Amino acid sequence: MEGGREQRPPPLSTPDRPTWIPAPRRMSMPKSENGSTLENAMQLMIQTFHKYSGNEGDKYTLSKAELKELLTTELGNYLGNAQDKEAVEKVMKDLDSNNDGEVDFTEFIILVGALTVACNDFFLEYNDKGEKK
Repeated sequence: MEGGREQRPPPLSTPDRPTWIPAPRRMSMPKSENGSTLENAMQLMIQTFHKYSGNEGDKYTLSKAELKELLTTELGNYLGNAQDKEAVEKVMKDLDSNNDGEVDFTEFIILVGALTVACNDFFLEYNDKGEKK
């Protein structure tokens, strides 16, 4: 128990996990030089989440402070001013689907996925010269 809160392992299956997604199996992270581009991207997302989630409280979730630090440090170029307290509160509220005051890995991946879709949509509007189509 850390800080009076019980540490819990990541869930192997959740009610919201589609049945076609297999439960993760124990494996070591692949070596970057051996992995595909997508495998390396997945590894980086996992490592980045846990870099921030382990700083306080439950090591498998992001607190508001941890989320703010992650947004500011890792996504500042895409999210703009993550220093804005109301903006961080809104992101936290929108992501925290189970209303526990923390963001778990699934909720974090939803943020990264939504941001990736928004970036892709933005770049589709421009040609190779950076001019709007």
